[in-house]
Amino acid sequence: SKYTDRLLKYYDEHPDFVQPASRKTEMINNFIKPGLEDLAMSRTSFNWGVQIPSDPKHVVYVWVDALLNYITALGYGSNDHALFDKYWPANVQLIGKEIVRFHIIYWPIILMALGLPLPKKIYAHGWLVMKDGKMSKSKGNAIYPDMIVERYGLDALRYYLMRAIPFGNDGIFTPEDFIDRINYDLANDLGNLLNRTIAMINKYEDGILPAFKPDVTPFDQDLGDVAQAALAQYHKLMDELRFSDALDQVWKIVSRANKYIDETEPWNLAKDPAKKDQLDAVMAHLAESLRLIALLIQPVMTHAPLQIFGQLGLDHENDDHKLVQWGALPAGVKVVEQGTPIFPRLDTDEEVAYIKSKMTPGTTKATVDEKTRKSEIEFKQFDKSEIRVAEILNVEPVKGADKLLKFTLDAGDEGTRQILSGIREFYPDYEKLKGKKVMAVVNLKPRKLKGEMSEGMLLSAESLDGKKITLLEVSENLENGSLVG
Repeated sequence: SKYTDRLLKYYDEHPDFVQPASRKTEMINNFIKPGLEDLAMSRTSFNWGVQIPSDPKHVVYVWVDALLNYITALGYGSNDHALFDKYWPANVQLIGKEIVRFHIIYWPIILMALGLPLPKKIYAHGWLVMKDGKMSKSKGNAIYPDMIVERYGLDALRYYLMRAIPFGNDGIFTPEDFIDRINYDLANDLGNLLNRTIAMINKYEDGILPAFKPDVTPFDQDLGDVAQAALAQYHKLMDELRFSDALDQVWKIVSRANKYIDETEPWNLAKDPAKKDQLDAVMAHLAESLRLIALLIQPVMTHAPLQIFGQLGLDHENDDHKLVQWGALPAGVKVVEQGTPIFPRLDTDEEVAYIKSKMTPGTTKATVDEKTRKSEIEFKQFDKSEIRVAEILNVEPVKGADKLLKFTLDAGDEGTRQILSGIREFYPDYEKLKGKKVMAVVNLKPRKLKGEMSEGMLLSAESLDGKKITLLEVSENLENGSLVG
């Protein structure tokens, strides 16, 4: 809590520290302004984790442990801290919005306490959701990336995620929008630009890239201006992690190059030998547009840039071919004789139906068997049950009973509590239950089972088909003996 003012001052002096800024505002209003409370650095309610050497009953709080990994993994605190000296502070830490509090409140304060520099920027990205909310298998709206990649390729998915979803905000995935992006942006705009350019270079230039010369046709200057302006904006936006906006700049070049074809009408220039220099300039400007586009989409797309370079006859290992500047097209390179569409156009109805079929559960949703329903009870009857959080200290089978497990529990009592449960067949690796926190009815009258006393009942859930029983676990942060109700 003593770091509150220092943290707020740091926010003010470094306005770009947290992006989007709305995340910072949310944390200030919800956690800092109401008053930061001191944070316990260790826990005693469970025994998994990094033990405190001076008191092994305490383990390091998981978020302290996790956050420190950013620097300890680089050697901080060890004899070999060369990587830490080289890489810290980080330029950017990229996190999900659900863990913002830990990264922009706890983490800066920990670093301040250690006297270490803070990362230069923390960026919290949003979630990918569906029209009806979060993805859920039970809703039948979950979509799996491996299915998308298998059918449409990795580039299509990466492009969609980076272009259609504003970075930092939640994005809504729909099959219709995904297929439209492939058809319009990738197949129509970029794909057709490549196909037409390769075909025309083969037809009008015998497949050889002509030298790049500016200002030969009345339209060359504007194409170059658009490309250079887009390039400058692209670098700025990429530095700001605004990937969707950066790709918008790339597609300005794609759109302008397509328009350039219609303006210059190379098919008419080819009919007049006196206009050969203009035809050469048009082919060079188109090839240069594609070269630059391929370089700019490399951070997002892994295959298309290499395919574009390959069809242009360029070498992606040659530094001269990879200059990220307008007008650096090498002359005399031979393009492929027959271009291949890198993004074939898709049948929208067919592909949307396919994706939706993969989002639909394969089986009919199970429903509650009315025969298993019990009669209604008054609340006062239910309220007689005392349900508390209990930590499993030990679990072992009951001798002579194939179905029973014997649990030793800490339910906040003065001593321990023993409960027997007939779930052994569902937990063959029952030892893994040690340390878990569950819910126990603790005011049931004790009864003897197979010679052992059972002092309560553990709450569990039975699957609708009756084939699986699962203990109901609760958060590890709840104290043993916490009342449930």
